[in-house]
Amino acid sequence: MSNFDVIVIGAGPAGYVSAIRAAQLGLQVAVVEKEYLGGVCLNVGCIPSKSLLKNADLAYTLTKKAKDFGISFDNLQLDYAAAVKRSRRVSKRLTKGVEFLLKKNKISFFTGSAEFVDANTLKVTGSEGEEQIQADNIIIATGARPFIIPGMEVDGKQIVTYKEAILQETLPKSVVIVGAGAIGVEFATIWNSYGVPVTLVEMMDRITPNEDREVSAELEKAINKLGIKTLTKSKVTCVEKLKTKLAVTVEGPEGEEKISAHQVLLAASFVPNTDNVGLDKTGVVLDRRGFVEIDDRMATNIPGIWAIGDVTGKLMLAHAGMAMGMVCAEAIAGKSTKKLNYQNMPKATYCHPQVASFGMTEDQAKSAGYEVAVGKFNFQANGKALGLNDYAGWVKIIVDKKYGEILGAHMIGPEVTELLSELTLAQANELTTAEIGHNIHAHPTLSEVLHEAAKAVTGEAIHA
Repeated sequence: MSNFDVIVIGAGPAGYVSAIRAAQLGLQVAVVEKEYLGGVCLNVGCIPSKSLLKNADLAYTLTKKAKDFGISFDNLQLDYAAAVKRSRRVSKRLTKGVEFLLKKNKISFFTGSAEFVDANTLKVTGSEGEEQIQADNIIIATGARPFIIPGMEVDGKQIVTYKEAILQETLPKSVVIVGAGAIGVEFATIWNSYGVPVTLVEMMDRITPNEDREVSAELEKAINKLGIKTLTKSKVTCVEKLKTKLAVTVEGPEGEEKISAHQVLLAASFVPNTDNVGLDKTGVVLDRRGFVEIDDRMATNIPGIWAIGDVTGKLMLAHAGMAMGMVCAEAIAGKSTKKLNYQNMPKATYCHPQVASFGMTEDQAKSAGYEVAVGKFNFQANGKALGLNDYAGWVKIIVDKKYGEILGAHMIGPEVTELLSELTLAQANELTTAEIGHNIHAHPTLSEVLHEAAKAVTGEAIHA
């Protein structure tokens, strides 16, 4: 039986980062992965979807905005299969990179399913049979999977999850997307850019319900203008398979309606991958939703068993999992660790226009008892945005009026996912909007909107 200091179950962003960091700290490390080296993110999630979104952006520009740039052509051909193939090449390149990093750091890799025998022993079942491996520390990084609505079983063709949707090389002729969070609006952006009729159905009172209300309203206005239909305060109650289409029954504020579509994408929520791992043999405590309970060090209630990433339900984003993996590895190695603030971690949605945020929304800050000051500045007054012909949206910064502390920021517009880090860095280091306002931003850049929004908190924006 092979023995290690640390075994990580799962090679997604949380798992492989934790494994590499543990190896850097001098620990003998193994990783067990049953399907995807690099996890969902690198293989069928955030990485290939960004590749498809780039193709979608080009398709949108060529089909809807070409005349604005003085471009004309005859017989434009959009090959979606080629876009998917390009996304697979991007994914493969990065997963090969992860494989190289594991080898570089002398991390043992086991392909197969892992199941606890006891708190320090795993049974790994692979194509070549079973073996047992042991470690003083075992990290659960098994991730999560889409919640399947009862009566809407996935068949991989008419009813799909993100996995089937991102791998299919043909466009659906029409689609209903159940759930208008990040996954839902990103796929809506991709398919709409290629001319596919899309309907988004969201149970909450607005799309992207975890974002600031103003962001949700601005995004809904923008995507409706693009032709994406949105149904909020609504839920899909039935999907009936007809000969060539689906009859989708939606229950909303004004009663029931039936929508005819060729495909349904389930993108409503996620459940943790905690079954079939043998946790019942360990005594590890799960919360009421089935996610693994952890402390600030990523430790479970059982000494030597840890959990990171989506399986904990803390913040189901790759970069959150990576941060958790770093903390976990350092805790195991006996290093002092910093408590993670999940609310202040950045969130990014790559629809069109893009959405990025961190921290409290304006409503949350007021509910928490803060006297709030808000700085807001529109992209339509920004020279770089106008030059890009992409100037919808704005930056909004939420500040504690008493002390000037940045409580959150909420952004919608061109490349805002790339702009957010300046504000998260400022907040983490207790800088105020006054200090951001004094920082000189290059001209012309989109980042000038951050500068103006920061100045707007005190009514000093120049171009407002």
